[in-house]
Amino acid sequence: MSSSTNCRDVLEAAGIEGYLEERIDGVVAEREHLRGKPAPDTYLRAAHMLATPPQQGAVYEDALAGVAAGRAGHFGRVIGVDRANQAAALEQHGADIVVSDLEELL
Repeated sequence: MSSSTNCRDVLEAAGIEGYLEERIDGVVAEREHLRGKPAPDTYLRAAHMLATPPQQGAVYEDALAGVAAGRAGHFGRVIGVDRANQAAALEQHGADIVVSDLEELL
């Protein structure tokens, strides 16, 4: 899930497009008239495409609006990734857990 309209190109350039079951990006969001974050529309559409109830899904986000979108979508877990020294703000916006690196979750 990315809001970028260049998402497909980036994934192809990295050689990982084939590893994804579904892709929601700026192109799909525009085509389907999905509202941007902090509205949960793109996350909810992704969960639907994966046939996963939001309550059984997780959102991993480094942006405050993205964390708020995950919380508004009632996802089972909202993980805030603190890349900008804003751990407290990520928690205030609805993160269940805040990590500075995703490796901390292993």
